[in-house]
Amino acid sequence: MFLVFLRLGLTSFGGPVAHLGYFREEFVARRKWLDERTYADLVALCQFLPGPASSQVGIATGLYRAGYLGALAAWTAFTLPSAIALVLFAYGVTAIGDAAGIGWLQGLKIAAVAVVAQAVLGMARSLTPDRERATLAVAAAIIALAAPNVWGQIGAIIFGGLVGLTLLRGRAPVGDHIYIPLPVGRAAGIAALVIFFALLIGLPIIAKGTSSNAVLLFDSFYRSGSLVFGGGHVVLPLLQAEVVPPGWVTTDEYLAGYGAAQAVPGPLFTFAAYLGAVIGGWGTAAFCLMAIFLPSFLLVIGTLPFWEELRRTSWAQSALRGINAAVVGLLLAALYDPVWTSGINSAADFSIGVAAFLALYMWNAPPWLVVILSAVAAGGVALFS
Repeated sequence: MFLVFLRLGLTSFGGPVAHLGYFREEFVARRKWLDERTYADLVALCQFLPGPASSQVGIATGLYRAGYLGALAAWTAFTLPSAIALVLFAYGVTAIGDAAGIGWLQGLKIAAVAVVAQAVLGMARSLTPDRERATLAVAAAIIALAAPNVWGQIGAIIFGGLVGLTLLRGRAPVGDHIYIPLPVGRAAGIAALVIFFALLIGLPIIAKGTSSNAVLLFDSFYRSGSLVFGGGHVVLPLLQAEVVPPGWVTTDEYLAGYGAAQAVPGPLFTFAAYLGAVIGGWGTAAFCLMAIFLPSFLLVIGTLPFWEELRRTSWAQSALRGINAAVVGLLLAALYDPVWTSGINSAADFSIGVAAFLALYMWNAPPWLVVILSAVAAGGVALFS
């Protein structure tokens, strides 16, 4: 399990949708570990849950095939390559010092504009296909911009869920009933869900009464990993609200790392390792990485035994429709602040950003290539200006 996922972690470029394609080829077509129906059910479960869908499918596959140690091996191997690459990049950024005004680092921030813009457009097409959900997305963006902190993000998500429950009901649940053999029992599932919600509710309370950086960091990254619906790019506004205002990471360092995260394989959530390394080195990087992925482990283990019943309930589907629309709004707000306001400072920046978006959206260029070309272009502009 470890070796198979290590190879995937070294070669899986392109984001969560591409990862799921690589997984299907490896686990269904090539190795016959899972049949089509079982794999489809795992994908449906992980798209339903908050957190990084591709990593959760990997965790579930490891759990299904080799128990708890299999889940740990799958996650470790898939996550390690990109985490190490981003930690090394963080050490380079830290050694440079002030990242403002450096040409190729500015290129990484510009690339982040193009990547987030593409994510907003793609998610809007699938998650806000009608005027009601499009309006909800805009309202969520306004909430997030009016309250530019973590409570604004949480409020927008809660608002989306409530609107979904009240106004987006009466549509058919997604998918037919598909049976999946359960690798964990209901008792273990309940225990995992209890731990998940106890940490989600208890950590902010504990953090308010302590000055411990370890507790504050764990609370920030755990909460971010618990509230990300709609894909890895949505972690951008949540983490930015957690690490930039306290002064742990500057906006320039944050966006440079986010741009670099597009150029490595594996899950985008390994961006947490970069942030941890900037804050406190290797140990903090590992600590933050475990904190942001812990909710995924608890949710996969906790929901697998109950997934068959949950996915067929109309209220859960209605709430999720509203939450997903609100997520589009959160990413739209993040596209403006901090991504656009920090990345586009001149006509040259705008030109590079438009070209990067064109390459991603119309030419289907791989994100890692767009990131490299943006860094080279911005470095050239800085050199000759």
